[in-house]
Amino acid sequence: MARKFRSPKLVIASHNPGKVGEIGDLLAEFGTDVVSAGDLGLPEPIEDGVTFSANAAIKAHAAAKASGLPALADDSGLCVHALEDQPGIYSARWAGPAKDFIIAMEKVEQKLGNQIDRSAHFVCVLALAWPDGHLEGFEGRVDGTLVWPPEGDKGFGYDPVFKPDGYEITFGDFDPAAKHKISHRADAFRQLVDACFE
Repeated sequence: MARKFRSPKLVIASHNPGKVGEIGDLLAEFGTDVVSAGDLGLPEPIEDGVTFSANAAIKAHAAAKASGLPALADDSGLCVHALEDQPGIYSARWAGPAKDFIIAMEKVEQKLGNQIDRSAHFVCVLALAWPDGHLEGFEGRVDGTLVWPPEGDKGFGYDPVFKPDGYEITFGDFDPAAKHKISHRADAFRQLVDACFE
């Protein structure tokens, strides 16, 4: 049985404004006061795990310990099938120190070259940690196809090149509310809410 979340405040263990905003929107209905690790001035831990789950846990535990509050971390990335699921856990690192995802998207496109298989999926692992060390984890996924050139200026990260299965537009063209219903993060959130929120 998962531990229930009953704190009035939750730390989002991220310094990415796009990610923090999306998580905040998904939690809005629960009346939880959300604050980001960046706003609290918490340092970013070294993500040296070899899986999404391990890196999410590292971030959640670090933020919970440093803040004394429950902390929710998200580790997510793009897995391109023809590239043996790269960039995967290194999705943010492909954007370089400036976190320039135009560079990251160009890198994916260059590596794909003339590949016929442009299938890919996004993964999101959510880790909810408490200051006492307890952790709950949830994994979501959405499958799709990569397009080039990028389309749309909504969303963040690799959204403008990812067209989810069953849709004719990329996540970069999706209205945020519509994306929140079908994304990898939404999938993981449904599991989190069912298990930990009342």
